[in-house]
Amino acid sequence: MSTPWTTAQIPDQRGRTVIVTGATSGLGRETAKELAARGARVVLAVRDTSRGQRVAAGLAGTTEVRRLDLADLASVRAFAEQWAQQDDDARRIDVVVANAGIMLVPLDRTADGFESQVGTNHLGHHALVCRLLPHLAGDGRVVVLSSLVHKTGKIDLTDLNWERRPYSASAAYAQSKLANLLFTLELQRRLHASGSLQRVLAAHPGWAATNLQGRSGNAVVDRLTGIGNRLIAQSAAAGAQPTLAAATAELPGGSFLGPSGPGEVRGAPRLVGRTALASDLGLAADLWALTAQLTGVDHP
Repeated sequence: MSTPWTTAQIPDQRGRTVIVTGATSGLGRETAKELAARGARVVLAVRDTSRGQRVAAGLAGTTEVRRLDLADLASVRAFAEQWAQQDDDARRIDVVVANAGIMLVPLDRTADGFESQVGTNHLGHHALVCRLLPHLAGDGRVVVLSSLVHKTGKIDLTDLNWERRPYSASAAYAQSKLANLLFTLELQRRLHASGSLQRVLAAHPGWAATNLQGRSGNAVVDRLTGIGNRLIAQSAAAGAQPTLAAATAELPGGSFLGPSGPGEVRGAPRLVGRTALASDLGLAADLWALTAQLTGVDHP
């Protein structure tokens, strides 16, 4: 990406199927909008299907809405099983965009007892992607949304779900976003080792104004976040550009894209770096093993 990337560079997407998780608002909705407008069959994988239908009605092109709750492994399994029941052409997936997420929320548990942020952002997406891999095209790709906050993240393999540590919403979110990058690292390693041409890429939006923020339960934090959204953040459409580039540009597996401006907060997409922890192959393998144990889902 030697020149600034823009959505004008997205190639014709006709004949391609893209699944976007969390596509009812923010980055997911903007991602679905752009790809559908260029001819892709876009599947909105969402928790609230009524809301999903309203969003889909406003998008150009071919869209579908399917229920998916990443905080419930039974829902993830049902989504994948229903997908597998389609005929061969309909089953083929060109891109999975693992976009859905929650951020800085009070301590809560998923249906399976996981801490909600790592459960939704990482464990649920791991289970979904692994279950959908048999249907991913030979040259297909997986795009996983991480965050600038991964730079402060640490993985505690002995207490991933905050059962013994004093809970910190910010540390739990940072852990989940670091886990997203480690997932891409290990999945790309496994695909390469198997001789697959499938690619796994990651992206982060910088600071984008979406409804992901403002749910901390702390009025002061939420107010400050709202001020930052108005004064500093870029739009959701701009924040989705690294995702769109990762989903459509000719880039190698393992690429990580984010905004090109100062501090990677805003600007056109470019390749960005990972922290040492996010590049740790041993940690990625150990996290994968723990994740497969917790979710009961491994690389097929």
